[in-house]
Amino acid sequence: MEQLNPRIETSWLAELQDEFSKEYFLKLKQFLVEEKKQYKVYPQGARIFAAFDATPYNEVKVVLLGQDPYHGEGQAHGLCFSVPDGVRQPPSLLNIFQELNTDLGIPVPKHGNLEKWAKQGVLLLNATLTVRANLAGSHQHQGWEIFTDQVIRSLSARRDGLVFLLWGNYAQAKADMIDTSKHIILKAAHPSPFSVYRGFYGCRHFSKTNELLIQMGKKPIDWNISSI
Repeated sequence: MEQLNPRIETSWLAELQDEFSKEYFLKLKQFLVEEKKQYKVYPQGARIFAAFDATPYNEVKVVLLGQDPYHGEGQAHGLCFSVPDGVRQPPSLLNIFQELNTDLGIPVPKHGNLEKWAKQGVLLLNATLTVRANLAGSHQHQGWEIFTDQVIRSLSARRDGLVFLLWGNYAQAKADMIDTSKHIILKAAHPSPFSVYRGFYGCRHFSKTNELLIQMGKKPIDWNISSI
């Protein structure tokens, strides 16, 4: 599995290179080799580390935590909640856009590709970076969470003034890894249709994030992915 040796943006490689030789990661690689012999795995290998490639380590301003890649055909492309151009917006993503519209008046876009956010410093990080086709959660507890927890710990320890968006119980369980004397955590319900009315709608995390970034002297995020 050449793509896990790894092909990852150089600043992240410098931060995470020790992880790739640890026993858990070697077992994870072997698991993926065997998995790909029998099943289709998403995203494609070149996109597994897309979140890191799009948002270099020292450019991270906001961290948005997801859980799993989408498991439908053509949906996953390495950025949490995002789908490639031309792919129908999944329900959670559509709910995110609805809240964005309520919060900042930004029209709901026709596509669901969040690369524009990533290129402005929003790390779109799933806890698990791969999934078996059509089987949600199928690559959990194989080692990815150890790796992505280390990502969170590294950012918490070595960076300052980041905004962490923790949506839903799974993401909020990561809060203990984040040094709140240096960083800000915004919590809300998950944007899934099952929980969106329990506190995601109305959370105003997009405007709040920008207010916090401005207070820290950082450039706010242009959340409108329809604009050039």
